[in-house]
Amino acid sequence: MRVVETRDALRQARDAATGTVGVVMTMGALHEGHATLLRAARSANDTVLMTLFVNPLQFGPAEDFARYPRTMEKDLEIARAEGVDLVFAPSRTVMYPAGEPGVRVNPGPLGEILEGESRPGFFHGVLTVVLKLLNLTRPDVAYFGEKDFQQLAMITAMVRDFDLPVRIEGVPIVRDPDGLALSSRNAYLGPAEREAALTLSRALREGVAAAGRGEDPLRAASAIFAGTPEAKLDYLVLTDPALGAAPDSGSARLLVAAWVGGTRLIDNMSVEL
Repeated sequence: MRVVETRDALRQARDAATGTVGVVMTMGALHEGHATLLRAARSANDTVLMTLFVNPLQFGPAEDFARYPRTMEKDLEIARAEGVDLVFAPSRTVMYPAGEPGVRVNPGPLGEILEGESRPGFFHGVLTVVLKLLNLTRPDVAYFGEKDFQQLAMITAMVRDFDLPVRIEGVPIVRDPDGLALSSRNAYLGPAEREAALTLSRALREGVAAAGRGEDPLRAASAIFAGTPEAKLDYLVLTDPALGAAPDSGSARLLVAAWVGGTRLIDNMSVEL
């Protein structure tokens, strides 16, 4: 496995790659969810490229950029174990040589709801860095987890709308045995907070079960939060798979965000109405 930190070194390594190239973009603090993305890329491509960069553009003024976990050596061990061929780990100045970019990707109306409403400017930062990394790495396929479902939908729309020559593949959520969706931010949770964090997946499962009984999934999921004040609901919504209005029948998505202590968590599940 080769680790490069500059644009020139990345360009040379990328030019030498043969066959199909799959990329997995990360902010480090890798866990089994990231490993699953890497396995998906490894199983379908000749070359696997991973990026490792904590993007400051997607953190708001009151968010956790400074304390976001940085575990470089462990991350490289995981990447090596999963068969990654090339890691691009740029510094902030390599990614943004002229400082924070004055021109950013506008996410449009879809970027102003849910995560975009709770975290203003978030998707401007996400889409800008993803576009830059797609241009720098030039992959055939890029893999993103379904836990960040709105992010996956936005990146898919950006690739379509900008005619980018890459295929976006979504990879299902990975959960701990107790149901908690894997997230780098789970490291912030103490034992009592982790127990409260299970409210998210418990509420989603109850919503899915209610839909299967022909009942209102939102009402059922909301009732779980009503009984767990330690998990403070930010939003709980039912949409179609493209994040539009929920259909009367067929495939839909139940999405939730909640605060547990000082940690904000998100989760989602597919629902058949």
